[in-house]
Amino acid sequence: MLEPAAYPEPTLKVELVQTHISFVFLTDRFAYKLKKPVDLGFLNFTTLRRRHHYLQEELILNRRLCPEIYLAVVPITESRGRVRVGGTGKPVEYVLKMVRLPQERMMDEVADRGELTANIMDRLIARLVPFYAHAATGPRINKYGEPSVIAFNHEENFSRTEPLVGRMLSRRLFEEIRTFARTFLIRQRRLFLRRLHEGRIRDCHGDLHMKNICLADGIYIFDCIEFNPRFRYGDVAADIDFLAMDLDFHGYRDLSRYLVEGFAQAAADPELLVVLDFYKCYRAYVRGKINAFAAQDPELTPINRRQANKAARAYFELAGEYAAKGARWLK
Repeated sequence: MLEPAAYPEPTLKVELVQTHISFVFLTDRFAYKLKKPVDLGFLNFTTLRRRHHYLQEELILNRRLCPEIYLAVVPITESRGRVRVGGTGKPVEYVLKMVRLPQERMMDEVADRGELTANIMDRLIARLVPFYAHAATGPRINKYGEPSVIAFNHEENFSRTEPLVGRMLSRRLFEEIRTFARTFLIRQRRLFLRRLHEGRIRDCHGDLHMKNICLADGIYIFDCIEFNPRFRYGDVAADIDFLAMDLDFHGYRDLSRYLVEGFAQAAADPELLVVLDFYKCYRAYVRGKINAFAAQDPELTPINRRQANKAARAYFELAGEYAAKGARWLK
């Protein structure tokens, strides 16, 4: 897959980018995503059939916000020892083919250069408000907004990360975050049920942070959660607050607030501000968990593992900040 001759289009080189669940091969014009055969409990890509299915899901779901970027699921074939992307014969693997977006216009890199503005937040709001308004909802999806399901998501995170206590976060911090999440769900139960009945539970993006947004000639929001609907179905506030948390993490707290308040007004959803710290705490904790897993992935380079370790610690600390701030809604 690292050989240019393996691809149907001419390319001078092939670059490899890894996450804990995927290999992404970058040619001059396209990106090809291949899923790793892993089972992390909340996702299972261990068979070719499963990987093919979830690539198809990824294609369909991401076309909601990025139809011009997500092109096709393509087979990988092997003949006489040569691997071909899109070749004939029996598939040995599948990849998702996408238009390659300019790395320098990814929102996190734009942020790192100090180039984010209120105008960009306005454009994001204008893109996201109609997306959520038209996103699927109904009884099958609404159940994911029930307090018991929200609680299950949190408890799953805590059970999977408790072995990290003492290495990635302190016992004190772990208990403060867990106590806040449990208490908020109990004290604000009526609010969560009201949001469910108001239609705030939708088929969302599920992974709305800056690395998944490209600010090029348009706004491209990509790489939604496809492998587990429980992580994509949920309160619109949980999606928006993920991006708000990421803005905080990158030092854009004023723009984070601007985004949330602007979205709440445009979507006629003032109570989004009440659940703001609750969902930002959840999202920061999830990012801490994901980076903690990456820090232990032997397939990543030592440098990438060290970066992931540092990021995990920072995200867990940020989750603690939100837990402390959100406590004002518990009085």
